Amino acid sequence: MKILLFAVALLIISTGTTYAEPVTTQVASEKKQHIVDEQIMIVTDISNGQDIQQNFAYITQVTNDENVVISLSWLTGSLSPRQSFSPAQSWIPTESGSYTIQIFVWESITNPEALSPPLSMSVNVHERQT
Repeated sequence: MKILLFAVALLIISTGTTYAEPVTTQVASEKKQHIVDEQIMIVTDISNGQDIQQNFAYITQVTNDENVVISLSWLTGSLSPRQSFSPAQSWIPTESGSYTIQIFVWESITNPEALSPPLSMSVNVHERQT
C-alpha cells in the first residue's frame, strides 16, 4: 500500500508565518494579516514512510468564496525510502476576500491516485491599510 504522510502544512508570507494543522483548519485573521499583492508561500512537509521509492505530484489549488479556482499549480518528484521533503508553491492574491487553499499529493498528474488525504485551510486577504 502506498502511503505518503503529511507532517504539517505551513502558510508563509514575507512578513511572518502561520500554521495549519492537517485536516481543515481556519486560520484566525488576528494571527496573520494576508495582504493583496503580497506573496504567500504554501509549504507542506511530506514523508515517504515506505521502504521503496515513491513518485508524487504536489498540487496546490486556491479557490475564492464562490468556489472558483483562481490558482492551480503543481510540481512532481520522487522520494527515496524514508525521505522527507518540503515542497512549496507561491500564490499572490490580487483581490481581497476569503480563499480556500487545498493541497493534494497524488501519484502523478496523469494518475490522480491520492497518496495522502488532502489538506485544506481558509485564509482572508485584505487591502493594505494606508
